[in-house]
Amino acid sequence: MNTATNLAVNFEFGKFGIGVEDIKTETENLIRLGSESKESKGLFTVKTASRWIEQAKTRPIPKMLFGEFWFEGELCILFADTNLGKSILAVQIGNCVTKGEPIRGFKLETSKQSILYFDFELSDKQFENRYSKQFEQHYNFDNNFIRVEINPDAQIPETQTFEDYLNYSLERSIIDTGAKVLIIDNLTYLKSETEKAKDALPLMKHLKALKTKYGLSILALAHTPKRDLSKPITRNDLQGSKMLINFCDSSFSIGESSTDKNTRYLKQIKARNTEIIYDTENVCVCLIEKPSNFLRFDFLNFGTEREHLKQISESEKSELENSIKDLMQTEPGITAYAIAKRLCKDESKFNSFKVKVSRIVNKNSNSSNT
Repeated sequence: MNTATNLAVNFEFGKFGIGVEDIKTETENLIRLGSESKESKGLFTVKTASRWIEQAKTRPIPKMLFGEFWFEGELCILFADTNLGKSILAVQIGNCVTKGEPIRGFKLETSKQSILYFDFELSDKQFENRYSKQFEQHYNFDNNFIRVEINPDAQIPETQTFEDYLNYSLERSIIDTGAKVLIIDNLTYLKSETEKAKDALPLMKHLKALKTKYGLSILALAHTPKRDLSKPITRNDLQGSKMLINFCDSSFSIGESSTDKNTRYLKQIKARNTEIIYDTENVCVCLIEKPSNFLRFDFLNFGTEREHLKQISESEKSELENSIKDLMQTEPGITAYAIAKRLCKDESKFNSFKVKVSRIVNKNSNSSNT
């Protein structure tokens, strides 16, 4: 029996501005609140699968912000080594969202909207240089593009740490602007020790809480430690990878191409709203260029990741392995770091070379112990 529709109206509800529909709505609200109360089990919300689907039906279908790499409502991490163009691509994505115009080669399904770009990398003059022709003929950004910098003169309350005050200021900026899309460049400034799980966990919880509270889409930029450029990119290349990857909704990376110094490739690492489309067999190849007054990624084509990895000949590999083996025999106890220092011919490539040496040292050590 529907209580609201079968009420015997003996009381003059109309006299007090109360109609049957008002009573019906209030009754349904009370029933709903009662059901929700039963579904709440301390830390958990417990519902049947059908109830979850009914609830999900009321939410909008996530739309693409940057092709299959980043959807609405996602906390997405873009990671790469230093100077590979993370900020260049992030500004380009933000610019396209604010103008409602997709980057060539990548879908944009939302209409133009405001974004907050938290720039903890560049000064205003460095930013101007990227988006002008030698500080003249400046690029015309839409007013929806709101760039945020740290104010060096800001007074941090004595009762708060820098990180606490930064998080407070971040939330205040979201409230005051009403922006639903955030780009954070980069994660290091929100938490100083993201490579440690115990520090990465609170950071990701904070970002997820903001995302849920305000219905945000967040693109967070992060660094990779120096990596072996002959190996494919994996989730293990992200600094603090285990905790950061576990808590984000999606992630993609920029890879350096060995074919040309200005060529990059984009690879999906994690996805929830789509299948992994851009994997090692199908990366997006782009060229970093500045044809006018806007530094950007220009889509070229699709390719395999191995086409862009540094190739090591068998003779070079054998020569390196023999050199390492000789040093380990003549100087027992020598560290991988010391061997790398001794053998590295190009100091600018020392970090990636060190990774390669460590792998060979470990292999030799393991084989000698068996």
